[in-house]
This record gives sequence, structure tokens and C-alpha cells, in this order.
Amino acid sequence: MEAIAAPINKTSDIEPAIAELARDQNGGLVLMPDTFLLVHRADVTSLAARYALPAVYPYSDYTKVGGLVSYGYDLLDNYRRAAIYADRILRGTKPSELPVQLPVKVQLTINLSTAKALGLSVPQPLRATADEVIE
Repeated sequence: MEAIAAPINKTSDIEPAIAELARDQNGGLVLMPDTFLLVHRADVTSLAARYALPAVYPYSDYTKVGGLVSYGYDLLDNYRRAAIYADRILRGTKPSELPVQLPVKVQLTINLSTAKALGLSVPQPLRATADEVIE
């Protein structure tokens, strides 16, 4: 399987990129965190479904609109932690005195109806470890 090297930064790039990946009999799609693609998640997930392309997404927002599986850090948890940092800075802590933090909470979300539409079965142990299973 080959990766698409060209960036996708306009809506007209989305379908040709997904169609190209779908040409590979064993093709799949792994999306990296990207603001543009997050905004256009409904287009991405519907095209992946149309081309019967299994896909793994970085945020649960994708699986909620029809994506197959998402695994990535919890955006809301990061926003909450950023607010704590902002509060500490506003109260006088120098930013240089605050430790660098990495995402600590990750989420696995599985959309079973999408799996069924793609003809895939999701093993029970994977379902059991998921943070959210969409029926």
C-alpha cells in the first residue's frame, strides 16, 4: 500500500485521494490529525464508505458521522488542561515555569454499523476495550 504524499488542502482533493487509495485491493485509510480534514469529516467518512475503504481516524468526531474506527487523544481533555494552564498564567505563574504536557487520555471508538456496511466483523475483545461503541 502506498501513502499519498500530496497534501489535501481543498475539498476537490478529497475524493481523488480516497478513490486512489480504494484502487488497492487491500487499501485502507489512516488519517492524521488535521484541522482541514476535521472540518470536512462528513465528506471524508461518506467518501470512504462509498468507496468501501476501511479507515482509522484520529478523533471520535469522525466515527460519530459514520467513520469506522477512531483512535487518538481526547480533545476535550486537552482543552480542559489548557484552561488550567491559562488560569495559572493569569494568576501570575510564568509560562517558562510550567512543565510541557503531552496528551494523556486516548479514546478508541468503533462504529459497528459502518463495520457491518463494509462487511467487517469487529472482534469482541476489541469491542470490550473500546471507550465507545456506536451501534
